[in-house]
Amino acid sequence: VQLVESGGGLVQAGDSLRLSCAASGLSFGGYTMGWYRQAPGKERELVATINSGRSTNYADSLKGRFIIFRDNAKNTVYLQMNSLKPEDTAVYYCRAGWGDYWGQGTQVTVSS
Repeated sequence: VQLVESGGGLVQAGDSLRLSCAASGLSFGGYTMGWYRQAPGKERELVATINSGRSTNYADSLKGRFIIFRDNAKNTVYLQMNSLKPEDTAVYYCRAGWGDYWGQGTQVTVSS
């Protein structure tokens, strides 16, 4: 299983950014996919998940700003991040299922 994130970068507060996670080596459509993030000095936390039926779940603090969606034809899950804040600065990770399938992470830095 390989998960490759992309789309991170340096943006200003209020900007938007879309992260992508391309998956291979698994039956993508059958997996719950998730985005997590880890800020410096903090534990990794859930951002959002989307299951095989496209039902979504978000961290309460991110509802309304972040949107997770998937394209099963492309084996890709996305995270649309809007109205970014400096506190959104973190490494963002993609995860397949609830086990140990993780991507390498992509850095998102939001400047004030």
